[in-house]
This record gives sequence, structure tokens and C-alpha cells, in this order.
Amino acid sequence: MLARDGCVYQDDTVDMLTKANAEDLLRENADGNPVLATPVLNEFKKISMEAVWIKPDRYWRWRVEEDEPGREQRG
Repeated sequence: MLARDGCVYQDDTVDMLTKANAEDLLRENADGNPVLATPVLNEFKKISMEAVWIKPDRYWRWRVEEDEPGREQRG
């Protein structure tokens, strides 16, 4: 999805895994919402070294020149 669309929204991924009956790849966060399980997220990070996490909107996208160092970006 990242290669095809340029971004991957957490909600879309959770929906896709739920519809595929793959809830074992999800966990519940502190707010009670389903999110990617830590092992899945760790594997994604390994294969997407040039991707950054946009925390306010909860999605991954490719790093751009204007990004600050680190994986988490503001937008």
C-alpha cells in the first residue's frame, strides 16, 4: 500500500485485517482502539526505513526533504 499509494493509514490497515479475520495481528491501545500489534509494526519498520509516521493523522508516508530527523513527523 505504501509503494502503491504513497501512504498507509492505520485505520485502513486495521479495517483490512479485521475483514480478513486477522485480529491476531492487532492489539488494543490505551484508548481501547485496535492498532497494529507490536511485532507487525516492528516488521513494517524494518522494510520501510524511508517511511515516517504522521502521528496527528495516524498514517505512514515516504520521507520528504523537509522532514526532521526521526520517524515521527508533524505532518
